[in-house]
Amino acid sequence: MKAEIIAIGDEILIGQTTDTNSGWMATELNALGIEVISISVVPDKGERITGALDKAAERSDLILITGGLGPTSDDITKNTLCDFFGTTLVRSDEVMKNIESLLGRRRVTINEKNIGQAFVPASCRVLMNLMGTAPGMWFESRGRIFVSMPGVPYEMKHIMSERVIPLLKESGIDSGIMHRNIMTYGMPEAHLAEMLQPFESELPDGIRLAYLPSSGIIKLRLTARYPDKAFSEAELTRQVEKLKSLIPGLIYSEKEESLEEVIGNMLRSKSMTISTAESCTGGNIGRMITSIPGSSDYFTGGVIAYSNDIKEKILGVRRETIIRHGAVSTECAAEMSEGVRRLTGSTISVATTGIAGPSGGTLLKPVGTVCIALTTGHGTVTKSFVYGTDRILNIRRFSLAALNMVRVHLKAL
Repeated sequence: MKAEIIAIGDEILIGQTTDTNSGWMATELNALGIEVISISVVPDKGERITGALDKAAERSDLILITGGLGPTSDDITKNTLCDFFGTTLVRSDEVMKNIESLLGRRRVTINEKNIGQAFVPASCRVLMNLMGTAPGMWFESRGRIFVSMPGVPYEMKHIMSERVIPLLKESGIDSGIMHRNIMTYGMPEAHLAEMLQPFESELPDGIRLAYLPSSGIIKLRLTARYPDKAFSEAELTRQVEKLKSLIPGLIYSEKEESLEEVIGNMLRSKSMTISTAESCTGGNIGRMITSIPGSSDYFTGGVIAYSNDIKEKILGVRRETIIRHGAVSTECAAEMSEGVRRLTGSTISVATTGIAGPSGGTLLKPVGTVCIALTTGHGTVTKSFVYGTDRILNIRRFSLAALNMVRVHLKAL
């Protein structure tokens, strides 16, 4: 099955809004073994939308559309779909009840614009949206499946996850494409590619390796294309085992998980807790940890000790340590980590101090320097790294380096 995605909205084309929906949907479709062959963005103009739909229908089996389903006059997708499929709008009592329920809970008065959202093309299958007032719509025409969903990301994800994907699975997707994602951390892409060159050159026909880097994390995607799914699964498993023997220290997950997810599962399984003391990362490590549902099971708390005064007064860092070694030092990081563990009573703690940039560096401590400390009941270990000069990237790199130190420690227990 081939698919394409069409995002609708002037706001995307003028750069006011970033289209995150298409990437998320493509990931979900690939997980189902559906090949995405095109992603496009079109303005809120009827002729441009129908033109994109015509082209999509010529080459794809599944067309996913997002955007243009709001209550305002510039949201023209529903009327355009009526023209495209030769149908008219009819009122859906089920959608109207959902709108009344949603807006009633929010104590919002329903107006004519809201009522208008209860009207859907007569030929569509309504996909209920429990997160918003605009429903999704499923059409089958020209031997193709067309699905229109709201552009609001959390509404689209809800409809896609709860309605569209189950329906696609029920339809009996027959695809020879299978993927396996291996998550790695700790080596630059070029060095990793060089290390894996012999492995890649020995891959059998029908198996392909792709490198998908993102700020320190490199996802290795193995893709199998064989008619027999059982053979694809067996061949992928064989290649994954070879990868695990080649780069065991770099692989942190065989699923598409983040480091914070992996660490959270490890902490929970070991009945351990963690706390953070952050200077240069400004609370980003704590944010990453607590972005995972259920993180209250293992995260006790954190301190953002940006100034030396807070490092001393709250975390107990000695003034002599800062005078002698500097705030950006493994010695300071160690005392920060020990201080926050003492404050929170956590099993382990991690601390960061460094120079995120773009200024503030010296010859001995250039921009991109970070010192990280990890404290347990058995003592404290420290490491230092030097990255680049981009502040935002450095904050993420510093955070990932700290989380990986935690992962390596937990794995060794």
